[in-house]
Amino acid sequence: MDYSSLINLQGMLFLLVAAGIILRKKGILRENAKSVLTDLVIYLILPCNIISSFFIEFNMGILKGFAVILAIASLIQFGCLLFANTFYNREPDRRKKVLQYGTVCSNAGFMGNPIAEGVYGGEGLMYASVFLIPQRIVMWSAGVSYFTESPDRKTVIRKVVTHPCIVAVYIGMFFMITQLRLPVFLENTVRNVGGCTTTVSMVLIGTILAEVNPRTVFDRGIIKYTVIRLFLIPLLVLAGCRLFSVDPLLSGVSVLLTGMPAGSTTAILAAKYDGDYIFATKCVVVTTLLSLITIPLWCMFL
Repeated sequence: MDYSSLINLQGMLFLLVAAGIILRKKGILRENAKSVLTDLVIYLILPCNIISSFFIEFNMGILKGFAVILAIASLIQFGCLLFANTFYNREPDRRKKVLQYGTVCSNAGFMGNPIAEGVYGGEGLMYASVFLIPQRIVMWSAGVSYFTESPDRKTVIRKVVTHPCIVAVYIGMFFMITQLRLPVFLENTVRNVGGCTTTVSMVLIGTILAEVNPRTVFDRGIIKYTVIRLFLIPLLVLAGCRLFSVDPLLSGVSVLLTGMPAGSTTAILAAKYDGDYIFATKCVVVTTLLSLITIPLWCMFL
């Protein structure tokens, strides 16, 4: 990994976020632009990005890597569930919902993929896509249950197996294992659409940040959550990977994705299910901004 390349990547991400803020402030991107951009990323751009990451030569080392990173991701989600049920018991109920969900469901599925790709290339993106499978399962089960009644098992299974990003993993793995290739025009289409992931996702984050007053973003609960989300959890993951001599690529992807900020869905679900929407938005804002600093710091230790 080239540290100067990481700095350049972070600088680019910062400018894209700034562009989103300016476009929202100027009214070029209106209120409904957030939902449109979110759907565009989740249902088209990110799936294409994931599929294209599997257009590589397959070998048994990759298959072994899949098993290792799935095991790491599953252990991380179990640990996050324990943290969520332990650290926030003194918080008011509406804030507690936000903090619990934000601990088990980060923005790794949205912001993590372009960063994993920027730092580790296509192979990093491929492992990141597999790493996110346990988080997506938790997101649609325990995550949603923090805000509302737990959905039945059939609903959880349906949401997980039909999620566009999970379907993209199925498709990508099929092409990787069979080594079949799409027609050139179709493969180029998938690659070019997927190449928009970083730009669109960072601009979308900027539109979210534009709606929060910077003078009101900090309080004790947010600072505590930020330390847990951006420092404590990835620190424990890094220590565990070093302890068990995990492959540096798998270790790096795991730490980077674990150190992602709160996901924008935290604020969306808080607004829908009577959580503290303002507090949730502040959590997203603070952790997203500080992650522009913490992510390069974590890479220095990898």
